[in-house]
Amino acid sequence: MTWEQNVVVKSSPELALMREAGRVNALALAAVKELIRPGVTTADLDAAAAEVIQRNGGKAVFKGYPGAYPYPATICASVNDELVHGIPGKRKLKEGDIISIDCGTLLEGFVGDSAFTAGVGDVSPIAKKLLEVTEKSLYIGIEKMRAGNRSGDISAAIQQFVESQGFYVTREYTGHGVGRKMHEGPQVPNYGSPGRGTLLRPGMTIALEPMVLVGTPRTSVLADQWTVVSADGSLTAHFEHSVAVTDGDPWILTVP
Repeated sequence: MTWEQNVVVKSSPELALMREAGRVNALALAAVKELIRPGVTTADLDAAAAEVIQRNGGKAVFKGYPGAYPYPATICASVNDELVHGIPGKRKLKEGDIISIDCGTLLEGFVGDSAFTAGVGDVSPIAKKLLEVTEKSLYIGIEKMRAGNRSGDISAAIQQFVESQGFYVTREYTGHGVGRKMHEGPQVPNYGSPGRGTLLRPGMTIALEPMVLVGTPRTSVLADQWTVVSADGSLTAHFEHSVAVTDGDPWILTVP
């Protein structure tokens, strides 16, 4: 996947618009989360997100996104070993599954992009740990999003924590700048070295998204040419927020 690498610094009014897009995206994800239970199809979840986005005057960013063929849905719904880009459809969720939901909303010219992973009913101890570690790694990365740090400080912090817990971060897929486009510069991998990479400045906005795997950092793409799975079939998880660098604490844009 490629996109423009230019870093776009946003003004205060632009950040306010991004916050509103992020709020609507968070509402869409909340509606999806409420529906997650055994027997629900991933298409049901997609419809719930689409309804919230449309009702709030937004547009689904993912739908029609270019690739081998235009992405056909509002959300990505990735189950168990599916890391990202799972296409919603007739698949019914089962007790013990875990599912990652990724969603993007365009509103007033700006994008909110965020994701979460949740268990379906009771899940295994390893699945619970995976979800806890992946979500915590996101907030560890967000804490490094401060003016004067570099993107490598974020990447290294995520990698070090995840690997300290016995899990792996993907090498092929990364966090990224976000704004008027879903993908802007800089790329922010979930691995790296402190003190390296792009200098963080107030007004920069980045979608941080740790993507964590139980058994391997390696992935492959299914025949649908979208769904990314772990190479060994092990469980995966994905959490994401769009976050702004400020003169003080990082500002999470994708909350209700």
